[in-house]
Amino acid sequence: MNAASISSQIEANVMRIESVSLRRIWASRILTALSALFLLMDGGMKLFKPPFVVEATARLGYPESTIVGIGVTLLVCTVLYLIPRTAVLGAILLTAYLGRAVASNVRAGTPFFNMVFPMLFGVTVWASLVLRNKHLESILLKAE
Repeated sequence: MNAASISSQIEANVMRIESVSLRRIWASRILTALSALFLLMDGGMKLFKPPFVVEATARLGYPESTIVGIGVTLLVCTVLYLIPRTAVLGAILLTAYLGRAVASNVRAGTPFFNMVFPMLFGVTVWASLVLRNKHLESILLKAE
């Protein structure tokens, strides 16, 4: 790559960043904060294992010995999502984690809301990234 092509790529990235409105940036920040706070709280609760977490996990068919590992996994995925350079990787990992949550609820025969709730968080995670990144929006939402 020569200097001219690198310069044009940087300029294109700056233009892409500048084209995101302030309203979209704030909407992204709010969605990120809401989803991250819930996911961090959920992961933290799994580390401390209060009785209601142990009971809910047992109802889904997981032994108590797996709760801390599940919590650590959730916390790591959420932290990756919160770091701008690794946000897409974090979102991919959170999507997998939340998919496991949906599958566990389907297998256990829990109420419909328990199956939809993780899906809504997955949508929120990706919506927050799409709102702040026009390039990601063009990849995920616009057919060319």
